[in-house]
Amino acid sequence: MTRLYGDAGREGLGRLDRLAGIDRIPTRRGALGLLGLSSLALAGCGSGSEDLAQQAQSGGDKGYVSGSGVITQLSGDERGEPLDLDFETLAGDSTSLAAWRPRVVAINLWYAACPPCRVEAPDLHETYESFGDQVEFLGVNVRDQAATAESFVRTFEVPYPIMIDGDGSMVSLLSSVLPPQATPSTVILDASGRAAARVVGAVTRSTLTGLIEDVLAQ
Repeated sequence: MTRLYGDAGREGLGRLDRLAGIDRIPTRRGALGLLGLSSLALAGCGSGSEDLAQQAQSGGDKGYVSGSGVITQLSGDERGEPLDLDFETLAGDSTSLAAWRPRVVAINLWYAACPPCRVEAPDLHETYESFGDQVEFLGVNVRDQAATAESFVRTFEVPYPIMIDGDGSMVSLLSSVLPPQATPSTVILDASGRAAARVVGAVTRSTLTGLIEDVLAQ
């Protein structure tokens, strides 16, 4: 079954559900989601679920999804086909999502001028370090030139691979999983390469850790 947790109200979640075409019910990890997301009011201007849904639909004047994230977990029979894409990292290495299987993969969409992206960067760094070789992380820059992305990587000491999605190929691949213009957002792929969880909006270390641990335990 699809599971969702977070600090958004039912009415606002319904609007986002209709946008994304996904049915949701509360998860047993509700307490973790509420705790992990409570600090994200710092991430942007809006914190209500209605505002979040509207931003995800339109992209917003600011070009990013502000406020607390909305989190969804998908059961095995809801995950669809494995996702794959060949790409080159900012460091010049050629690889693919399929090459990382059977490791769990966390894909984070971001760009340098996005305030929530900057807020969540240290949490992503710490989560990556905590899992070591168990999990692959990929940062997908959806807007910047390489020099701007490299400056962000240096500033926040991003330790995992980054790709520049200049042609929108990764965003297109994830279009069945994420609402349009949903930045920042994070998708977790299971060992088979299927989308197992997503966060629309900024993510905290505690929330991301809980989602990854759930996928690793399956």
